[in-house]
Amino acid sequence: MANTKSAIKRIRRISRQTTVNKSRKSKFRSAIKKMNLILDKKDKKEALAFLPKLNSELMKIAKTGLIKKQNASRNISRITKKINSL
Repeated sequence: MANTKSAIKRIRRISRQTTVNKSRKSKFRSAIKKMNLILDKKDKKEALAFLPKLNSELMKIAKTGLIKKQNASRNISRITKKINSL
């Protein structure tokens, strides 16, 4: 266990940040899953309507450093390709 006062404070901060990160990661995963469900239904109109929201969500998560920017861009690129092929 932590001995110093600063280490104890860090533990508290890390636990708070962990819950925030879990929430953000969950949002990220659920947004990707929602888009994949739309793509499985082959509903191009709905997919195009949801794409800006997904893009925004992924870039917000990338901005916080939870995932890398390139990872978010790659996901968006692949999803856009799938939408265009519908």
